[in-house]
Amino acid sequence: MRKGKWITGSARKELAEAFAKEYSEGRTIRSIAEAHGRSYGFVHRVLTEAGAPLRARGGDTHAATARSTR
Repeated sequence: MRKGKWITGSARKELAEAFAKEYSEGRTIRSIAEAHGRSYGFVHRVLTEAGAPLRARGGDTHAATARSTR
């Protein structure tokens, strides 16, 4: 889909499902946005509208803490 074009109805629902699947497989919002030619904000909004559980920022902070205490 062309950037800047309004996406509504069933097309938006299909896109939301695709974004949610990619996100649940571990891709970041930024990488999804780049791959689809969309903004970070658009992808974030569509994921939120779809009810996708969003990960916390910064990745796995527990692993970083464990490494720094050794």
